[in-house]
Amino acid sequence: MTSPTTRLMNTVAILEKLVSFDTTSRNPNVPLIEWVESWLDDHDVTYTRHRGPEDGKWNLHAILGPVEKGGLAFSGHVDCVPVEGQDWSRDPFVLTELDGKLYARGAADMKGFVAAMLAAIPTLQTLPLRKPVHLFFTFDEEITCNGARYLIEDVKSRDLMPDYCVIGEPSLLSPIIAHKGRFTVRVDVKGRPAHSSQPSLGANALHAMGRAIAEIAAMAEEFERDGPHVSGFEPDHTTMQVGLAKGGSILNIVPEQASFEFEWRAVPGDNNEEIFERLKRRLAPIDEALKQAGPECGLHFTPLVDLPPLALSREAALVSLLQQVTGRNSAGYVSYGTEAGIYQQAGLPTIVCGPGDIAQAHKPDEWIERDQLDRCDTMIERLVRQVCLAP
Repeated sequence: MTSPTTRLMNTVAILEKLVSFDTTSRNPNVPLIEWVESWLDDHDVTYTRHRGPEDGKWNLHAILGPVEKGGLAFSGHVDCVPVEGQDWSRDPFVLTELDGKLYARGAADMKGFVAAMLAAIPTLQTLPLRKPVHLFFTFDEEITCNGARYLIEDVKSRDLMPDYCVIGEPSLLSPIIAHKGRFTVRVDVKGRPAHSSQPSLGANALHAMGRAIAEIAAMAEEFERDGPHVSGFEPDHTTMQVGLAKGGSILNIVPEQASFEFEWRAVPGDNNEEIFERLKRRLAPIDEALKQAGPECGLHFTPLVDLPPLALSREAALVSLLQQVTGRNSAGYVSYGTEAGIYQQAGLPTIVCGPGDIAQAHKPDEWIERDQLDRCDTMIERLVRQVCLAP
């Protein structure tokens, strides 16, 4: 682990260090977390490290000012998506700059904001903070968002819940008050093998999977037709799709096994648990038909990701605060998901507003503009002055 070399590293210098850690979600994040801890130690910042279920994956919760509940939280995830199979023109884990654009994996999504959180510390420590500034650093946002679940439960257990939270996902520093939820499921289909010359002696798992996929496609069409429709989203309804499917072993054997994965992205007002129950009832006849071939046969559902939607009222104090600080009168809706719905569900009013463009996320040669980081630095200081200096 290399400690920070200076107490005055700016956002770009910190970003250069953060992107050098390959924190693809499959990897431990502990080397990056240890570097962040060194930065916090150098600035005498109180923090707590909290582990997840996997070795080497940690959350951090740092607090500037009084160590108590209330105040303002800034939150950023430190994991990123893979680079394998992408056509990068430069080393994805070395920050490079060209024409005001900073290139690296995670530069936009979302180590740029994390760097700004850390770079703000020396300035914020000079302010007479009457309320705390909380800094959340989470793992596994790119796959399950479970890091945020562990973090917020730890925060609640220690009675340190902030009054507001800003998640710095890339939004070009425009306030985002609503996003869709996401739920993903794997379905394992168990049939019975037989020689293909006598298919009635078996139970074809691929045929059953095909019928199940057809039902899911029909349900997706019903969402599009019947809604609910929520103005501001594109598309304005819950979407559902099958994205992965496999099965069978050889053509002359009735396939015994198949599996597929599907997802839906729910608008606020649609409930993930209710959709899941509706879907299972809809597929129940297929499950029952398979079970006629044996009790071991049927459809077996494994939920993989449950990300609740975000729906913050346009009249919420946090919205007007962000609009005032950023100079944006907008209060946008997006179809991608974030950790914000988890925090909101836990009782923490949360908004999404961060530097960079989501259009650059997950792509080869990911980049963020230096100007976006400069403006983010200003936003963080202004927010803290508005929320944490008043008695």
